[in-house]
Amino acid sequence: MPKLKTKSGAKKRFRLTATGKVRAQQMGKRHGMIKRSNKFIRNARGTTILKDCDARIVKKFMPYG
Repeated sequence: MPKLKTKSGAKKRFRLTATGKVRAQQMGKRHGMIKRSNKFIRNARGTTILKDCDARIVKKFMPYG
């Protein structure tokens, strides 16, 4: 069997944790900070763990983790 390729967009945007969960950047922080509340900006720092339904899709793009 040939090796499967990893989607390069996925490898730039997601990382897998040691337990196999998918970690991603918080959404909504690229532009338009003026219209966002300070609470939103504060809570959107760092990374977040994706829900299982979304993580399943991302794991298809990253076959070897």
